[in-house]
Amino acid sequence: AGKCGACGPGYPSPLEAMKGVPAGPREQLLYLPCIYRNTGIGIPDFLATVDVDPKSPRYCQVIHRLPMPHVGDELHHSGWNACSSCHGDPGKSRRFLILPSLVSSRIYVVDVATDPRAPKLHKVVEAEELARKANAAFPHTSHCLGSGEILISCLGDPDGNGKGTFVLLDGETFEVKGNWEKGGKIPNLGYDFWYQPRHNVLLSTEWGVPKVLAQGFDPKDVERGHYGRHINVWDWQERRLVQELDLGAGSIPLEIRFLHDPSAAQGFVGCALSGDIRRFYRNPEGKWEAEKVIEVPSKKVQGWLLPEMPGLITDILISLDDRFLYFSNWLHGDVRQYDISDPKNPKLVGQVFLGGSISKGGPVTVVEDRELQDQPEPCVIQGKRIPGGPQMLQLSLDGRRLFVTTSLFSAWDRQFYPGLLAEGSVLLQLDVDTARGGLAVNPEFLLDFGKEPGGPCLAHEVRYPGGDCTSDIWL
Repeated sequence: AGKCGACGPGYPSPLEAMKGVPAGPREQLLYLPCIYRNTGIGIPDFLATVDVDPKSPRYCQVIHRLPMPHVGDELHHSGWNACSSCHGDPGKSRRFLILPSLVSSRIYVVDVATDPRAPKLHKVVEAEELARKANAAFPHTSHCLGSGEILISCLGDPDGNGKGTFVLLDGETFEVKGNWEKGGKIPNLGYDFWYQPRHNVLLSTEWGVPKVLAQGFDPKDVERGHYGRHINVWDWQERRLVQELDLGAGSIPLEIRFLHDPSAAQGFVGCALSGDIRRFYRNPEGKWEAEKVIEVPSKKVQGWLLPEMPGLITDILISLDDRFLYFSNWLHGDVRQYDISDPKNPKLVGQVFLGGSISKGGPVTVVEDRELQDQPEPCVIQGKRIPGGPQMLQLSLDGRRLFVTTSLFSAWDRQFYPGLLAEGSVLLQLDVDTARGGLAVNPEFLLDFGKEPGGPCLAHEVRYPGGDCTSDIWL
């Protein structure tokens, strides 16, 4: 497979990607959406290109900024026009980055192939087209399909109500083709998704009602039913909702990841508010189930919004060899690494604190903690105390470098970490022990988005030009 001279984008398998056939596994560029919404700076969000080649004189610097044409988009997650799901099709190539805007509902298509170090805007899909053709808005996760089309999950309808719908984009023209689903029940809420045709399934998760969560987090809105609690199971071929796995009130399941091995009918989902990781799997009868395999206990605190502080699991990912699971606790401030060689019994093998709300010297006092003896020390890198907490994660293809950013969503950043809006977020790198497990902060790597020419901004999700373990799906 590694000698294929006329294949499409990506890699023939997750393990080939990890070995780096044919391009070599060391990433040299990163793309990050950078957000100005809610910062008080009235300029457009932009896509940053970051040099991460240690041999480069501009290592760990932003080398290009592509501003969007509008103000207030809230760029969020991104995807590709083509990835490893199209690997067998030599007519496809990974030329465009798909950038949905969570608040404005625009979708930007960015040309990253003409000059990977200086991407340029190719097309804007306006919110009006999503509304007219799909009655959809607030686009979130974008995945390319083996067909060459692009599938995007949405959080709601154009009025800001919750609606777990999907839109299909044409892979060549990027026009909205309509809704992916073909009638029947639609979930009340939407967020992330992952599909696996070998098992005829797409699984989606639920965040909250867009017009509610956009104002910030109110715990009472959980009681009012404005936040999610289900994994939604879709028949891939029929494009219909066939099962709803209720994970309990207040669970808020966010990022969902299948194991990368396409023959594996299982994976993991992070439940933000309940602070647990659930393993989902297909049972012998063909139905899908979910079980709790990791729990992050809340901490009893003083000086915070509530008397108990959840970890708030906001991002998870799985290494390409399906050996390690990583996740971030945005409020507690730690990134964790679990050995999932036995997916039913994950084992904690690495943990590091990168800021968070409970570090020493801050306004919060921990009065009861089932995990720690003492509050963690503040995270200081190159003399800078890191604001916010670890949020978005991206792992190098070879599994040795874990990149971390600290912004979640500008309205929630403003509420929980107001210093982020004034100081800007950061990009950090953790070194990973892939033999025994273990995480360590790389003290040489700090990209401070508080020093941007336009003023401090909020950097979010990381992508590599050659694909990565959260955007590529193998068939």
